[in-house]
Amino acid sequence: MISIASLSLLLFPILPAALPATAPGPVPEDDFTLVYEGREGPGRGKHVVLVAGDEEYRSEEALPMLARILAEHHGFRCTVLFSTDPETGVIDPNNQTHIPGLEALGSADMLVLFLRFRELPDEDMRHIADYVDSGKPILGIRTSTHAFQYKRNKESPYVKYGRDAQWPGGFGRQILGEQWVNHHGRHGRQSTRGVIEKEHAGHPVLRGVDDVWGPTDVYETRELPEGTKVLIWGQVLQGMQPDSPALEGPKNDPMMLIVWAREMALEDGQTRRVVCSTIGASVDMQSAGLRRVMVNSCYWGMGLEDELPERTKVDIVGTYEPNMFGFGKAKEGVHPSDLVLKKK
Repeated sequence: MISIASLSLLLFPILPAALPATAPGPVPEDDFTLVYEGREGPGRGKHVVLVAGDEEYRSEEALPMLARILAEHHGFRCTVLFSTDPETGVIDPNNQTHIPGLEALGSADMLVLFLRFRELPDEDMRHIADYVDSGKPILGIRTSTHAFQYKRNKESPYVKYGRDAQWPGGFGRQILGEQWVNHHGRHGRQSTRGVIEKEHAGHPVLRGVDDVWGPTDVYETRELPEGTKVLIWGQVLQGMQPDSPALEGPKNDPMMLIVWAREMALEDGQTRRVVCSTIGASVDMQSAGLRRVMVNSCYWGMGLEDELPERTKVDIVGTYEPNMFGFGKAKEGVHPSDLVLKKK
């Protein structure tokens, strides 16, 4: 005779597959980090860490694309880190407090930073501060002039990285050379044409660069630190196309800087090399000239300028279909592992 209990199991079996949905495990740490192993090239043996985290200009699209170019065409090992949802591991540009994997900076030879108003826990921010203190090279893109902002923990030892009076202008002005000031062109209405500064046209960062354009507007810049080399000026255009005419009037007289380079003498006798570009949204990076600026900046930052060809290879690796800039326009449900380069 079948018991009531046995009959119940036959009619209403327990489904083990349903159990994990009620008790998900933590996201493995490796799932937060994207690594492109370099192939052959001048960058072999060098490690570039690229850190993405902004709500508006799609750094989470631009930096993986740049990393693939650096790895596949130039041989650099590239680690890409993202602002993510700590519960799901999904890339979340709106999360200002969670960028896992920053310990990778301990072995980095170059830091590419594309952040906006992040406030990381002290134990994570320490990795960035240690890298900055090391004097190693940095490339800061677009909103990295205002990469950090401290509103939650005003007692943090890293408050100065925001726009704090103890370190005037914070990380933006003290390290990159300028902080956030204002939009100069009309945001979303006036695009940017890059005009190369003739005095420094021979600088390694500009090698092979002959055409830079992007849909983002020109940022305002004021007085940069002594010794800063102006590389590219930003000409405000009347519209949002590469062939839009230049805006007439005071907006372009004088023009604002959009790419500059610094060599900073440090107390230990070293010299830190820094490049800052206020143009660089994911849609801007469709410009081969701008991609060349970014790649050349990494070479120059690490002292590899003698390895630069006359025209650096910056062909897109894989597919690249960036979203237009804007808040709330990030692609949803993307994990770092989804961006792994598929083997041919």
